[in-house]
Amino acid sequence: MRGLPEILVVFFIYFGSTHAIFLLTDEFIEVSPFVAGTIALSLIYSAYASQTLRGAFMAVPKGQTEAAVALGISRFHCFFRIILPQTWRHALPGLGNQWLVLLKDTALVALIGVHDLLLQAKMTAASTYEPFTWYGIAALIYLAITLVSQNILERMKSRSNRHLTSSHSTTEPPVEKAVSHSEATA
Repeated sequence: MRGLPEILVVFFIYFGSTHAIFLLTDEFIEVSPFVAGTIALSLIYSAYASQTLRGAFMAVPKGQTEAAVALGISRFHCFFRIILPQTWRHALPGLGNQWLVLLKDTALVALIGVHDLLLQAKMTAASTYEPFTWYGIAALIYLAITLVSQNILERMKSRSNRHLTSSHSTTEPPVEKAVSHSEATA
């Protein structure tokens, strides 16, 4: 799924699912554009999310599990109390980025007839002959949704990093003062 253009997947699910149902049941059942768009975007972004989560799990050192087992912690508790929180911290930036891209890619489903924000702006602009106004309003709505999402993601990120001490922060460590020879012998 990750190697295919998103619009191709949307078209394939929308047109292909109706054809597949016809071949299986010998009945023509039309799949709604909303359902097809939801399935297509879910398939596309689940492929991306799975790779993000895979990388996050691989970023947690194996020594964490070994240490937990050595301390007598069950594998169940080790996974949910030690490994999963660290995985979440590693995966959150990538998953947040994918969420923001998904918000913008919802406009793709307008091509199969889903009445999303962009299609509504297009129809209103066509009827009022004021495309700049309506596309500008749609852009502001997308921007507002994105800014709210980014704010929520930042809060989630800071919450997942709250246990880290200031020594793990990105600030420069304090520079030790050079001691001259005369100070050292005094």
